[in-house]
Amino acid sequence: MEMTYYDHGTPAERWERAQMFFGAKDYAAAARVLGGLVEEVPEQTGPRLLLARAYYHSAQLRRAESELRVIVERDPVEHYARLMLGRTLQRQGRHEEAESHMRIASALAGDFEQV
Repeated sequence: MEMTYYDHGTPAERWERAQMFFGAKDYAAAARVLGGLVEEVPEQTGPRLLLARAYYHSAQLRRAESELRVIVERDPVEHYARLMLGRTLQRQGRHEEAESHMRIASALAGDFEQV
């Protein structure tokens, strides 16, 4: 397998490179770096969540949804992943499905409606 710029370096160097691309709003490049990193360290939430965000911002909504579902399945109280999953579903026009994730995210954040 040929190594590319996106694959080069230690996991820590690739994490920094992915964050740099994400910060520069080059979401496709960030996703290329993060895809390999997530394969290498699938148990870590940080790279997978940033990958989901990169997919979301580059309108790769099905991919974002897939990554977010992995996070939520592993950690049902991961507030930000719930929120992002709800927003991802909303952008796909799946409002009814998004509603439960948005409610759970609000509850986890302590945003309760006044009754």
